[in-house]
Amino acid sequence: MKLKDRVAIVTGAARGLGRAFSLALAKEGAKIMAVDIADFSDTIKEIESLGGTAKGLRVDVSSEKDTLKMAEETIGAFGRIDILVNNAAIIYNLVRKPFYEIDPDLWDKVMTVNVKGPWLCTKAVFPHMKAQKKGKIVNLSSETFFTGSNGFVHYVASKGGVVGLTRALAVELGPHNITINAIAPGFTDTEASRSIADVTKYDISRTPLNRLQQPKDLLGALIFLASDDSDFITGQVLLVDGGRVMH
Repeated sequence: MKLKDRVAIVTGAARGLGRAFSLALAKEGAKIMAVDIADFSDTIKEIESLGGTAKGLRVDVSSEKDTLKMAEETIGAFGRIDILVNNAAIIYNLVRKPFYEIDPDLWDKVMTVNVKGPWLCTKAVFPHMKAQKKGKIVNLSSETFFTGSNGFVHYVASKGGVVGLTRALAVELGPHNITINAIAPGFTDTEASRSIADVTKYDISRTPLNRLQQPKDLLGALIFLASDDSDFITGQVLLVDGGRVMH
């Protein structure tokens, strides 16, 4: 097990990629704090059924008060914080609209959760990782940062913000032996994707591996960036999209 006795916080852990990430980390031996505003009980039960250890906490990642509580509760439960996965984001049920028709309030909400959220969560865990003299932070960006996506300017811009956040924080966190990197998934078959599109009609002809991406395709990258194997990698964006974008 690459992560035996490590402690990981996963935001947006109730379903989709967040649940898959939580399970993958637990299978590698990590103790999980599953964070979400939705019901995370199924994630906890599934981890426990595998013999893992997990607790859950209802947290709004856009609230500094909530994120500070998240860090404090994790320390109280497990005594340390080794890994933070900033997965929580607004994408469920977003409707494609021209940029000039997007409601400014929705724009602000997307930015607040998708960019401010990872910043606040990182800020909350930083003192604990600094004291330990080591930490691993993994942010979730998106392939759309590289390609754009018609009708989702708010989401794409927010995921570009995650890339900028990752790079800037890498400079500040590096001296404390804390690495921060981002994974940029392609269009993946999750509940969130199904809420915005018919996944069966996704065009895979531009994907060299010629199939629709599944949550399991991201797990190797996550474990790599959360483990000691990536100790000298920081500020990077790892595209995991079947080769659809190459850079």
